[in-house]
Amino acid sequence: MKLSIDDARGLAHACMATLGHTDGEAAIIADHLIDCELRGLSFGGLARALSVAERIKQSDGERRPITLLRETPVSATLDGGDQAGYLVARRATEIAIEKVKSSGIAVVGANQTWYTGMFSYYLEMITAAGYAGMIAGSGGHIVAPAGGSEARYGTNPIAFGFPSAGEPVIWDIGTSDVMLGEVLLKMRLGQPLTAGQAYDADGRPTTDPAAALGGAFKVWGGHKGSGLAMVVQLLGMMCGAAAAPEGLRDCGFFLLVVDPGLLTSGCDYRQRVSAYAATLRATRPLDASRPVRVPFERSSAERRRRLEEGVIEIPEQVYQALLALSGHAQPAPATQS
Repeated sequence: MKLSIDDARGLAHACMATLGHTDGEAAIIADHLIDCELRGLSFGGLARALSVAERIKQSDGERRPITLLRETPVSATLDGGDQAGYLVARRATEIAIEKVKSSGIAVVGANQTWYTGMFSYYLEMITAAGYAGMIAGSGGHIVAPAGGSEARYGTNPIAFGFPSAGEPVIWDIGTSDVMLGEVLLKMRLGQPLTAGQAYDADGRPTTDPAAALGGAFKVWGGHKGSGLAMVVQLLGMMCGAAAAPEGLRDCGFFLLVVDPGLLTSGCDYRQRVSAYAATLRATRPLDASRPVRVPFERSSAERRRRLEEGVIEIPEQVYQALLALSGHAQPAPATQS
């Protein structure tokens, strides 16, 4: 099913409004979901609206206002109030950017939240302002450490962003072999996981998404990725989040923003980042048909392409479920496939 970008955005907005979000909150979440779709990360796009709805209905109205727990000229800690992370992380990013303008460095942490989405989304905000940033996010136990088959980590994404004279250089990864959104989408569509990505509750390899959710995902990168996942969990705990929150709640969000001008010329640094990225692209490839890319280039190119096409494609099952959630009739799709 193909929808125009405007119709897809309107559908996402209507779904979030139905769940009790204000018009401004719905717009923030919808923008994030649509950006995921534009960048080819469909598991974090419109289908995620269904997961947000399920999570909110399970919480039984526990949401509270986002509150500031503590603050210094260079730091802040937020209680997310069990609000969706799209809202909490956006607030944290805005606070950090404001603080770094006067202090040159800012550290902002948040807890009591969930579903913070793509960290590169926030790093684009940070790098557009001329700053560098690092984000790490912890969560409930759903990933097994290297050498084990029981969950001890969250999917624990970590990301870095650097401003340049052109597009920013952003590296954004999850430390699990498969992300939660991918597993949930495959379960909705009745599709299996890739072999070797997960274990069931008894520690046996499984390709069944439901069994994986009751067991553990495999960690990414062997013992090195496992160590990185551990670090992310510890950074989330530094934000006040629990080491092992039960279910999808109390995820930690750690954000560090630095003005390169603290250490060097900010303008010169951006130029040098661009020049260095060019040397990476110029690397002799192993396969001439697959040139070396800089992280973030693929998804950025996908976004440009889809914006030019003006349409987003989603599975029919997801579209129908979104219509039911929104409670509103939607305009006819751009095309059907």
